Amino acid sequence: MSIMEKYKAPALEKGLDILEFLALQSSPQSQAEVAEGLQKSPNEIYRMLASLESRGYIRRDSISGKYALTLKLYYLSHRHSYIEKLRDAALQEMKNVSQIIQQPCHLSLIYDNQVMVIAYSKSPLPIAVMIEEGNLYALTQTASGKTLLSFSDNTTKEQALKTDDYYQTLSKKQRENFEKDLEHIKVAGYVEMPSHYAQGIIDISVPIGNGASGIIACLTVAKLVTLQHEDEISNAKIIAALLHCKAEIESNLGLS
Repeated sequence: MSIMEKYKAPALEKGLDILEFLALQSSPQSQAEVAEGLQKSPNEIYRMLASLESRGYIRRDSISGKYALTLKLYYLSHRHSYIEKLRDAALQEMKNVSQIIQQPCHLSLIYDNQVMVIAYSKSPLPIAVMIEEGNLYALTQTASGKTLLSFSDNTTKEQALKTDDYYQTLSKKQRENFEKDLEHIKVAGYVEMPSHYAQGIIDISVPIGNGASGIIACLTVAKLVTLQHEDEISNAKIIAALLHCKAEIESNLGLS
């Protein structure tokens, strides 16, 4: 028996399953719909729904009887000191660099073996790439993800790659080349690559953190290159500005 199986808490897992299911739905769900979505009987989840409602995590509409998440999880997540400390240290510096390079930038970290955006600074230009806070992206196919993997410890990296669908499809040779790419990024201190999600976008990313503290986040610019103009900032200047911004954020965090 594995440690995970030995210490399972069925009631807790059932409650988490309900929260995660409701979080993925675009509209409130009835008890029967929740049960069907979780492949359980309505009676199995009745008490858990009542408990989550009494604790304020979900609400039941008095007319339809359907359940939806409240803002309690959002409230709790935004009281997370680690995330707020990062945001507080980075947001003003991100706004400064966006004005300089005339491009938006976003701050990301690893969450559930994916890239999660925790802060965004908009571009001063009228047309630019918008990256919403809270969005999740692939670790292995994005500049942010590759940066985070490159500077992560071996345990974190191996754990993430084990659960990454794209990485699991790669051949032995392709995995070796992928590892070489990560090593190159680590040596260079940044990555510059076309966006995996859309044409006409170049992603440039640098790590936030150092050898002593470990990688804790990354700062990324999604540069829209389809609209050329005479004052466009070169990629080299963007990289230099990002590295300066990185140093300022790390200083605000007490890492330098």
